[in-house]
Amino acid sequence: MKEGGGRKQGAASPCAACKLLRRRCAQDCVFAPYFPADEPQKFANVHKVFGASNVNKMLQDLPMHQRGDAVSSMVYEANARVRDPVYGCVGAISSLQQQIDVLQTQLALAQAEVAHLRVRQNRFFDGPRPTSPTDSGFPSSKTLDSHAKPIFDMDMASYDGSMWS
Repeated sequence: MKEGGGRKQGAASPCAACKLLRRRCAQDCVFAPYFPADEPQKFANVHKVFGASNVNKMLQDLPMHQRGDAVSSMVYEANARVRDPVYGCVGAISSLQQQIDVLQTQLALAQAEVAHLRVRQNRFFDGPRPTSPTDSGFPSSKTLDSHAKPIFDMDMASYDGSMWS
C-alpha cells in the first residue's frame, strides 16, 4: 500500500483497515472500498484470521471486478472462525446439512402419511355401495377404528439420533 497522496476527497476518516493498522489511508488504498470506517469489526476479524499483509496480497492479485466477492468470502470465513475456531464455516455447513437431513426425513414421512391417507380415502369412497335402504354404505365404527392407526409411530419432533451414520 502506498503512503503517498491524501485520502479520497471529502473523506474525513481513514478506512477501518488503516485505522486498525494505525496508518495513513492513501488515496489508492486497496482496503478502503471494502472496509469502510463505520464497520471496524469487519476488518478486525479478517485481520485476526488472515493477516493484513495476506489480505492486501490477495486483493492486489485479483482483478477489480472480483475483489468484492473475495472480501465477502474472507469476511464470512473470518466471522465463522471467530465463532468456531476449530471448524469455522465447515462447522456451520455441517450443522446445516444435518438440519437438511432431518427435514428431508420429516418430509418423506409426511409424504408417506399423505399417500397412506389417500389410499384409505380411495378405499372408503370406492367401497361397496348400499344394497338396501338400511345399509348406508358407510363402514361401521369398528371398521373405521381398524384403519385409524397412523402408518408411522415415529415422532420426528423429538428425534435426536445422528443423521451421519
